[in-house]
Amino acid sequence: MRKILLTLLAILVIPLSALADDKQEALNAFNSYVNAANTYSNETTTYYTPNAKIIRQVIKPDGGLVNVVTNTSTYITQLKLGQAGAKVKKYKNNYTNVVATPLAKGKVKISSVRHPSVDNDSLKAYMIFQKQPNGKWMIVEEMMQTRQQIFLKYAK
Repeated sequence: MRKILLTLLAILVIPLSALADDKQEALNAFNSYVNAANTYSNETTTYYTPNAKIIRQVIKPDGGLVNVVTNTSTYITQLKLGQAGAKVKKYKNNYTNVVATPLAKGKVKISSVRHPSVDNDSLKAYMIFQKQPNGKWMIVEEMMQTRQQIFLKYAK
């Protein structure tokens, strides 16, 4: 009987500890990404998988929401162009209410509230990190709200 209980306990505890490790590893990757982005590092682009889904959720002046979806290569091009201006303005994003939620298939969703340094706004954001075969955690999906109406020209 004791052997059965120990076996059942091992079956239940090992997956739970793996989930806890995944959460912490994904949080570490998120924090590393935030640091890279806020220091305008070229490393920022290496956090995205080649086929990541990038969503900018534009908050329209009337409060309506429009999702603008782009691919990784387009986003990275835009990111590189924007980094120089961001550095001059000393633009940074701070994140609060950061919550890591394990998903299926080695994925962890990091939800947060994003606070751009250029204003007092509070915007929803999430990133889904997935552990790669080489052990690195990379972004496979990202959604950030913005009030920048220029993104609407890319809406379909």
